[in-house]
This record gives sequence, structure tokens and C-alpha cells, in this order.
Amino acid sequence: MTARDGPQDRYKAVWLIFFILGLGTLLPWNFFMTAREYFISRLADLEDMDHLWNQTDGAAMPLSYLQSMFDNFMTLCAMVPLLIFTCLNSFIHQRIPQQIRISGSLVAIGLVFLITAIMVKVAMEPLPFFVFTMISIVFINSFGAILQSSLFGLAGLLPASYTAPIMSGQGLAGTFAALAMIFSIAIGAKQPESFIGYFTTACVAIGLAIFSYILLPRMDFFRYYSMKDKTEYHVYNAELETKRDLIKKAALLVSLPADEPNGMEQNNSKIIPVHNPDEKPSVIAIFKKLWVMALSVCFVFTVTIGVFPSITAKVSTVLGEGNRWGLYFIPVSCFLLFNVFDWTGRSLTALFTWPGKDSWLLPAMVGLRVIFIPLFMLCNVQPRNYLPVIFSHDAWYIVFMIFFSISNGYLASLCMCFGPKKVLAHEAETAGAVMAFFLSLGLALGAAISFLFRILI
Repeated sequence: MTARDGPQDRYKAVWLIFFILGLGTLLPWNFFMTAREYFISRLADLEDMDHLWNQTDGAAMPLSYLQSMFDNFMTLCAMVPLLIFTCLNSFIHQRIPQQIRISGSLVAIGLVFLITAIMVKVAMEPLPFFVFTMISIVFINSFGAILQSSLFGLAGLLPASYTAPIMSGQGLAGTFAALAMIFSIAIGAKQPESFIGYFTTACVAIGLAIFSYILLPRMDFFRYYSMKDKTEYHVYNAELETKRDLIKKAALLVSLPADEPNGMEQNNSKIIPVHNPDEKPSVIAIFKKLWVMALSVCFVFTVTIGVFPSITAKVSTVLGEGNRWGLYFIPVSCFLLFNVFDWTGRSLTALFTWPGKDSWLLPAMVGLRVIFIPLFMLCNVQPRNYLPVIFSHDAWYIVFMIFFSISNGYLASLCMCFGPKKVLAHEAETAGAVMAFFLSLGLALGAAISFLFRILI
């Protein structure tokens, strides 16, 4: 069986499994991020919590230091472990079996969410709760980094189109979390106890991802591509040994030296270059082949996390003062819009991949996204000390968010799809891990500079 007549992905089952696994990688983080109002309310003084949860007019209350800096610390505690453990996975992925890395990470994340759901009913002072929340975020993103990096490495073994469902699933994760939060507000379930079901929903989704991963090795399409490299090596070696035996016999019959410059063995030995499947690909050599894609995806997420959600979630509405739109403004205009159009951008790569992997337009488009940083900083971010408000109307913020999110999803997905395809087939898994590392590096850099952007406002 050759690559051309290999098994088909029947009913798109493998594509769907990678989509669900992509959903599982970012769903936990998005559930934490979207539930910021719950966490911020728990950081209020105990006597102020009842008033905070019962207010319905969208009016703002003075925030404590822990509340005002929660978004920045949440992002930092998420992205730094993500970077460290993605880097660590680049070295351990050849030593620890992929099954242990993926299934173990999913189980660990599910347990953290189960504990988080239980803690909804446990009364805690603001500082201990803040520490507990940050530790939970560190654990979720540490295991999430290993899961994400391993998953991109696994997808690198398959055709290029199988990175797209991971990116699309990650985009849906945020949309799902935002819709769950909006639904909670719509039915009036703003009491903290309602978040038991909210966090339990994430546990169910993680359970679905675990079940999907168990099914993956049973798919002929996946088995074919995951074992294709070693199989081709062994089959080719067997054929080569047979040819060499025939050549030597023919050389004896016609008195042709086997090492003749024009001999058949030398010519045949150059037909197909092979590699040793036990030889570990060089990370540095692979980086030299895909550095443009790696740095591009890094810059995409540096810009994105630099302002989202640390800046974008602090924009105040001018249309929702004194009405219910004040409650929906951030869940809808920030989280839902970002995730819907980010998902749209990621999914567009399944339809077309322009510009190409060798085009200079791709890094140029990535660089142009830096314009979103000052645009959001000049929106109605409150409180502010230095910069003026130029784009005060809600419509400006919504338009910026649409272009910001769709460009993030499309360009990031394009880079992640192209990266593993700029190297040889046997280097694809390592290339996927390298790309995931630079994706996480961008997230960590964005988290770090978000503090600077917040201070400048």
C-alpha cells in the first residue's frame, strides 16, 4: 500500500476527533477566563459580596487591588507555565509515550476543574482564594501546554489539513464558554452557586475528549499515517537488500564488479534517500527551516495576549449605563465576539490558505496586527490615568474586536498549518512541538507586556 492508495478518513472521524481534542485543550482555560466576574466577586470583602452579586443595573463598584489586577495576574499565571511546559515537552516528547502525555494531561485538568467546582461552596477570605485560583490556573495551563504541544506534534504526522481542526476546536472552546456565561446571566443565575454547574460542564467536555482520544488508535486512517514513516523504512530496506542480492548475482554472471562506477548497485542505491527512524531529529536544524512561521505565530499571540483580556475586559460601555446592557457588554462584546470571530478565522484555513507558506505577505500581515494595541488602549478603558479616550463609543470597540479576533485566528492557524510542512516527513512531529513552543512563547510575552500596557493607560 502506498501513500496514494492509503485508507480514507471515513465519515471524517479522525478530523472530528482532532476537533474535539482541540476543544479540550483550550476549554478549561476559557472557562476560567470567561468566569472572571465570579472570581472577582469572590475577591471582594465578604460583607460586599452580597451587594455585588445582587446588583442588576450594571453600575461599577470600587475594586480592591486583587480585583483590579486579577486579569493581569491570571494571564501571567496562565502563560508562563504554558511556555515552560511547552518547552519541556519539546525535550520529553521523545522519552515519554504520547499516550501518557495526552491522556494524563486530560485527566489532570479534569480533576482540577472538579475541585474548582467543589470550591464554589467553600467560603474563603479573598487572599487565600486568590492564591488557590492562581495555583489552579498554573496547574491547568501546565498540563494544557503538554497536551497542546503533544497534539500539534501528533497532527504533524497527518496531512496538513489535520492541524486546522485543532485550531478550529480551540476557537470553539472560547465561544462555548462565553455562551455558557451569557446564558447564566440571561436566566438570572448570577449567584456563585450557579457556577457549580458551569465548571462541571467543563468536566463533561474533558471527559468527551478523553473518550475521543481512546478511539483514535482504532482508526485505520490514523494508524496508517502515524506508522507510515517506520513502515516505509523497513519495507524499503527489505526491498533494497533483495535488490542488492540480485545485483551481486548478476555481477558474477557477467563478470561485472559490484563497485563499478557505472554499476547497477550504485545507481540503485541513489534512488530513494532514507532515514533511520531511531535517529532523533535536530531541533535546531528544524528551527532553521521553519523560523519564519515560528516567529510569526509567536508575534501573533504576543499582540493578542498583550491586550486580551487584560485591556479589552476593562473597557466600559457608554450605552449600558443604568441598564442590563452593562451586564452583557463584556461577556458579549469582549469574550463572545472574540471567540466567534477567532473561530471563524481559524476555520477559514480549511477553505483556503492564502498567502502561501513561502510568501512574504504572511509575516507582513502578522506585523500589521501591532496597530490593535494602541487602538484598544485608546478605547474607553477604565480606570485610566494618562492616555485620552478617543474611541469612546461601543461601536468602535466592537469593530476593532471583530478585526482583531478574525486576524488572530486566521494568521495563527495558517502559521501552525504551514510550520510542520516546511520540514521532512520524519521531522514533522518535532516541528509541531517547536511551533507549539513558539505559540506559547508568544502567549507568555504577551502576558508580560500586558502589565506595561495597563500602566501606560
